[in-house]
Amino acid sequence: MGNSKTSVTVPSVISDFKEITKMRLALSVVFSSLAGYLLGVETVDFKTLVLLALGGYFMVGASNAFNQIIEKDLDALMDRTKNRPIPAGRMSVTTAFIIASVFTVLGIIILYTINKQTAMFGAISIFLYTCVYTPLKTKTPLAVFVGAIPGAIPFMLGWVAATDDFGIEPGTLFALQFFWQFPHFWAIGWFLFEDYKKGGFFMLPTGKQDKGTAVQTIMYTIWTLLVSIIPVFGFTGSLKLSIVAAILVFILGLGMLYFAIRLFKEMTEKAAKQLMLASVSYITLVQIVYVIDKFIR
Repeated sequence: MGNSKTSVTVPSVISDFKEITKMRLALSVVFSSLAGYLLGVETVDFKTLVLLALGGYFMVGASNAFNQIIEKDLDALMDRTKNRPIPAGRMSVTTAFIIASVFTVLGIIILYTINKQTAMFGAISIFLYTCVYTPLKTKTPLAVFVGAIPGAIPFMLGWVAATDDFGIEPGTLFALQFFWQFPHFWAIGWFLFEDYKKGGFFMLPTGKQDKGTAVQTIMYTIWTLLVSIIPVFGFTGSLKLSIVAAILVFILGLGMLYFAIRLFKEMTEKAAKQLMLASVSYITLVQIVYVIDKFIR
């Protein structure tokens, strides 16, 4: 027999599964959910913690799989996505759809076992990401605004999972991650501008790598910084932050702001990439500071 065109091995199947669900992104989202849970809970229930992690991963994985099904033709046009399982021909649309559908059902069921509100917000997240954000990406820069909503839900979702309540506390966590996403995604949209253009994606607020985009990036970074320290003033119910923690969070915010201002000054892809990396470090460290501060306060 002649050599087959495509060699299917266990490692390649695992690799494609990780790619179709965007495992690294999904795990970062799960991390946000767990941080939100630890902030909201009085006594940690490890069963709930595991269910939240699994349910969260399934929901994010489903969103990413549906996204890649919808954008398969556009992904084939861009360098960063043309080797994804579907456009590269390693996975059929049917297989990806089955994965996405099974993940959706499992995710909702698992989150429902925690409480109804957690399942509801999880379902809202996958609907907005798949049915609203994804189609809008080729039509308007406002897609980033829409995408920031499901992107901000995980941090809030953890609190809702812990308390079965939505109020000022999870609302504040939502606001923090909501505003953070603008400089984060605009930085990505900046250094991948030419590649995104091949797929017809509109990611930057002005549609260009210009001062207008850079100024808005700075503005939203400042909003992120301000929202992050609100809990220190006692306005956010049981979500509190000590003065020391608030100072640490503020310093982290200044670090991210430094890179946003640097993008304004240099207007380069290198500066945008540095801002993106700084933003990832920022949101992770802020969540860690919040959680540590709660348990040592």
